[in-house]
Amino acid sequence: MEEIGIPILTPEQVEELCEIAEEAARKYVLSQIPVHRVSDLNLTIDIQGLKPLTVNVDLEVKLSPLMKDYNVEKLAEEAKERAFSALENRLRKLACQSKK
Repeated sequence: MEEIGIPILTPEQVEELCEIAEEAARKYVLSQIPVHRVSDLNLTIDIQGLKPLTVNVDLEVKLSPLMKDYNVEKLAEEAKERAFSALENRLRKLACQSKK
């Protein structure tokens, strides 16, 4: 992620960021695959450090055997990209608010 001048985050803000990223990734997966075709969806968001901020998104998706030809790796990567994008948008808003 690029340098966007974010402030030092409170524990509440870090928790909010984790929730935003998780929601974005889940929403993306479930917009692409019907919920009854998702056997397992494990998502972990880990945010560490103050400056620089390090964010790790781990996503594991297991689909129903009926979805055997679906590209699960691509789905997971796209969901991770959505999570990072949602995080970046929120961090930009926090950066703007801290400059006021």
